[in-house]
Amino acid sequence: MKVFRYGDNIDTDVIIPARYLNAHSPGELAAHCMEDIDPAFAKAVRPGDVIVAGENFGCGSSREHAPMAILACGVKFVIAKSFARIFYRNALNIGLTPLESPEAAAALLDGAELFSCEAGGRIKAGKTYYQAAAVPEFLRGVSEDGGLLSAIKKRGTL
Repeated sequence: MKVFRYGDNIDTDVIIPARYLNAHSPGELAAHCMEDIDPAFAKAVRPGDVIVAGENFGCGSSREHAPMAILACGVKFVIAKSFARIFYRNALNIGLTPLESPEAAAALLDGAELFSCEAGGRIKAGKTYYQAAAVPEFLRGVSEDGGLLSAIKKRGTL
């Protein structure tokens, strides 16, 4: 798992520029993910890679396109010092796991290799372990089921 590192206040318009919001599939969104801040991201990211950022990741508009674009790139975890509240919930609702860890966000450098990331909050980089705030268990289940709609279908309530 390779780290793609970004700074503070990465807003949803940076994650997926508004000019692509009429895209009809997650794959189309993924092709333009982060392109205004990191034009090489969409071509360089591989399934299992991780985004690491500073404070207030996902601020801005409340659109679900931003976490959807990240997830469609194959990224399952975003580690940040802090998240915008609406992004955090939207991410979990579509199956992307946000991990809040100021320590890991400060220490993990661009291009670093992670060995594991868990929704329970444990992050392993080399021989170093970091602990993120655990995603509440009921929300972790939603994310692990692939998002809110999948979780509802799995439970037979839709």
